[in-house]
Amino acid sequence: MTDLFDPWQLRGARFRNRIGVSPMCQYCCADDGLATDWHLQHLASRAVGGAAMVMVEASAVVPEGRISPGDLGIWSEAHVAGHARLAAAIAHAGAVPAIQLAHAGRKASRLSAWHHGPAAPGWEALAPSALAFGDYATPRAMTEDEAAALAPAFAAAAKRAVRAGYGLVEIHAAHGYLLHSFLSPLGNRRNDGWGGDFEGRTRAVREVCAAVRAAIPGDVPLALRVSHTDWVEGGWTTEETVELARRVAALGVDVVDVSSGGLDPAQKIPLGPGYQVPGAAAVKRGAGVPVMAVGLITEPAQAQEIVASGQAEMVLLARAALRDPYWPLRAAEAPPQYERGWGTMGKMPKRLATGEPAPALA
Repeated sequence: MTDLFDPWQLRGARFRNRIGVSPMCQYCCADDGLATDWHLQHLASRAVGGAAMVMVEASAVVPEGRISPGDLGIWSEAHVAGHARLAAAIAHAGAVPAIQLAHAGRKASRLSAWHHGPAAPGWEALAPSALAFGDYATPRAMTEDEAAALAPAFAAAAKRAVRAGYGLVEIHAAHGYLLHSFLSPLGNRRNDGWGGDFEGRTRAVREVCAAVRAAIPGDVPLALRVSHTDWVEGGWTTEETVELARRVAALGVDVVDVSSGGLDPAQKIPLGPGYQVPGAAAVKRGAGVPVMAVGLITEPAQAQEIVASGQAEMVLLARAALRDPYWPLRAAEAPPQYERGWGTMGKMPKRLATGEPAPALA
C-alpha cells in the first residue's frame, strides 16, 4: 500500500512525498509576463511547507495566450531569468519545481479575475472556432497555419523552461483554454484536419505533446492536464479522455493531471470533496497511466485514502495550499524548527496517525 509520504520517482524527478501544489492563476504582478518577487514569495513558501512538487501557474507560450495582463509568460528569452529564480527557490526548499505551459485561447484578453465585466486589455483572442465563452468577446477562428504553429510555440517554451531549471513540464489542455477547446465538440466546429472526429479534434494536443517531448531532455517528466469531462451533454467525455491518455502516453507523456470542466458555462458540476478523483481513477484504470488527482482535496486522511487506494499517484492541492502553505508539514508532523509553535498535530500526529516517525522533508 502506498503512503501519502512515500517518495515517488518519475524519470529523473524524485518527489519526497505524494503531495503537490497545483498551478493556480493569480492574475497579478507579472510585468509583460516577467516573474517578480511576489511570485518568488508565493511559490517558495509552498515548497518550504513540505510539498513534493510546486507547479508554477499557467505561463503563456505566446503573448496573446495570456488570460490577463498580470499573467506569467515564457514566450521569450527575457522570461528565463525570472523563472530561473522561481525554480531555484522551489528546488532549494526540497520540492520539484514544475511549470504549466498554456495558451488561454478564447478565454484570453481579460482583466484580472476580480475585475467584473467583459472589458478586455486589448489583444485578440484566438480559438479553434469563433465561439464565445459566456460574455467573453468572440474569438477569431485560427487559420490552419496558426493551428500548426502551436506545437513549435509550446516546444520552444518547454526548452526555456528546462533551461530555467524546472524539473517537470506540464501542458495545459483543460479548463476551456485553447487546447481543451480543440478537444471538445462544444468548442471545435472545424471541418478541416484540426476538427471533426476524434482524430481531428485531438490532433493539436497530440502534436503539442510530441513536440514538447522531443524538445526536453529524457530525464524531465512530461505531464498533461486535461478536463476529463465538460459536464455538458454533447461535450468532451471521460471515455475520450481515456483514449487520449493512451495516445499521448505513447508519445512520451508520463503522467496525466486530471481535472474537469471549464469549457462551457452550462456545465453542471457535482461539487463535493474529491469530486474529480473518480475521473482520475478512471483514466488511470482505463489507460494504464500514472495520474495526479485534484478537486476539493482538503484533509490529510482524504489525501491518504486517494493514494493508498491506488486512485492516483499524487494529490494536488489548490485552495487548501492557498489557505495553508504548510499543509503537508501539518499532515505529517511539525519539523523541529516549528514544533515549539505548533505542538502536536492532535487528530493526525505522526504521519496520519500511523505511529511511524515523520519523514525527512528534504
